[in-house]
Amino acid sequence: MAEQHLQVAHPTDERVRHVRLLNKILSRPELGAFAGTILIFVFFGIVAGNSGMFSMKGIMITLEVSAQLGILAVFVSLLMIAGEFDLSVGSMIGLAGTAIAIPVTLFGWPLWAAITFAFGLAVVVGYINGLVVVRTGLPSFIVTLAGLFVLRGLTIGITRLLIGRTQVSGLKPLVENDWLAPVFASDVFQSLFFWLASIGAIQARADGVPLALGVPVSVIWWIALSALATWVLLRTKFGNWIFATGGDVMAARSTGVPVARVKILLFIGTACGATLFAAIQVLDAGSADTQRGLLKEFEAIIAVVVGGTLLTGGYGSAVGAALGALIFGTVQMGIFFTGVNTDWFKVFVGVMVLIAVLFNNFIRRRVTEAR
Repeated sequence: MAEQHLQVAHPTDERVRHVRLLNKILSRPELGAFAGTILIFVFFGIVAGNSGMFSMKGIMITLEVSAQLGILAVFVSLLMIAGEFDLSVGSMIGLAGTAIAIPVTLFGWPLWAAITFAFGLAVVVGYINGLVVVRTGLPSFIVTLAGLFVLRGLTIGITRLLIGRTQVSGLKPLVENDWLAPVFASDVFQSLFFWLASIGAIQARADGVPLALGVPVSVIWWIALSALATWVLLRTKFGNWIFATGGDVMAARSTGVPVARVKILLFIGTACGATLFAAIQVLDAGSADTQRGLLKEFEAIIAVVVGGTLLTGGYGSAVGAALGALIFGTVQMGIFFTGVNTDWFKVFVGVMVLIAVLFNNFIRRRVTEAR
């Protein structure tokens, strides 16, 4: 009898373990994005393999494009998992960029003070967005849509008032020797790339300087933030609060989750993510423009949705958002390298979003039925 009881308590049927493993794999939000990433790389490996896209320089350009969107998408993914949207992040990029460039070029501020000022503005904007959402109960879509127009209008109006135009130039010579500038705009691992060029492993100019000088620092920011966000979501109490808030807000409140605080902090996070994006762009280009960040809010949402996050909240991952940004950047640069008219990129984006949403719904139904 003891042996029979032991056999019942510990089933050894291999099919049981196989089904559980399959369900575990299917339940991962980033599954679709991971498969999509492989397909995209295989496709462009075939059609653009000889175009320079997969040279070291081409890879670094693709990663840099993906990284800038990926930085924004990481913060947006956390907010969307909590069941909210922030449509003002694109306008926040423009505001933050001018908030960095104007004080340095017009008033002679040190770079650290201008960047601190920009992040301070981001905290205020994010706090106001979050506070209005939690206090009024209005959909965040509407609240931040209003913020989109308000911030863009303020950026254009204030910039014109101060300098008479919408572009702020002359930043690069003022910050090129600043100790803080390389944190946001530089290439890392340069010695490694010069060594690879010296042995002929990567392409170099006639004077031996590699065509790709190093890994853009924005890629390091992207990887670090994606890893940090993943740790927060999966290993911390705050991560549990984010999922609970997006899954069932009433149940979350009843179990003691500080829903209002979570949402406000996440809105502050998206505004700060937009400011980091702006700092990278402004210091890399050496100028600011009031139109920077136009439509970036939608690109970030697309990357997050492609990465497996549900529009209804409560389900998603930062890794998926990072993969979604990689897909977005790879396709954008792949179309450029293959010489296809870039207008077709928007067609692909629309189709990609629809397929991602359909796939996510399919996976959710499979997992629910399996349970």
